Amino acid sequence: MKASGAKNAPTLKTLNKNNVWDLQENDIFRLLDGIDRDSDQKDNLRHYTDIMRGAFSIEEITDEATTIKAKYEKQGYKVGQIRLDEDTKITWAVKKRPIQRVTDLTYENIHHISATTLIEVLNRNFGGGWDSLSQSIKDIIESGFDVSTTTLPKSRLHKPGGTYEKKVADGYEVLEIEKGSWVEAIFAKAKPEMEKPRLTLQSKEHDELSDEEYDDMEGEDDNMEDEEMFNEDDINEDNYRTTFEIATDPEEEADGITDFDTEN
Repeated sequence: MKASGAKNAPTLKTLNKNNVWDLQENDIFRLLDGIDRDSDQKDNLRHYTDIMRGAFSIEEITDEATTIKAKYEKQGYKVGQIRLDEDTKITWAVKKRPIQRVTDLTYENIHHISATTLIEVLNRNFGGGWDSLSQSIKDIIESGFDVSTTTLPKSRLHKPGGTYEKKVADGYEVLEIEKGSWVEAIFAKAKPEMEKPRLTLQSKEHDELSDEEYDDMEGEDDNMEDEEMFNEDDINEDNYRTTFEIATDPEEEADGITDFDTEN
């Protein structure tokens, strides 16, 4: 899981249901420290709290007895105070929501766990293998991880040069589920984070032209390019073809076969 305090750590203003999973309990109190000095942030405390509750259990402690605080701390909560104004403070008990079962997985947190953690979660919930999961859970997992499976006899699963050896060498974590004399191997590897495409803005010159004028200019450019590129004198029997074929690489065809097959 990503460490808190990273370079692009969320602030209250950038906090959302996704990046809140980058935080730990101490970060919650750090973000709210000084909220009494910012009226806008104080007015939006309920909004921030709703986002935080997606990744954290938050309990407000109204009884200041030491025994009550100790009870929460024993359960793994971090207890701290939040100053709302000069005379008002509230006490919170905060605990990160654990991801222990497949039903704990969401589209928001799936990118914030490692393949090792995913395998541990699957191992605690499995019995029937990958196909025992609901399609909705599979979709969540596959939004953050490349997953493939193979089912082989125990004696063949770890053969040199086989699927198991190749997947592990490629960085996949693996979970083995025994099914009698056969074993189902589930491979998982985190998908790389994709960069968001940047918005390409039209030039100011285009903004000052009408759409009709701009289309006319575009058409003129296209015609000029076609005229410059096409020259009948350059065509001869050596370079003119009406059809062509693309050779197929047998290895590429083999790679196109889905990983979700079963070797015999």
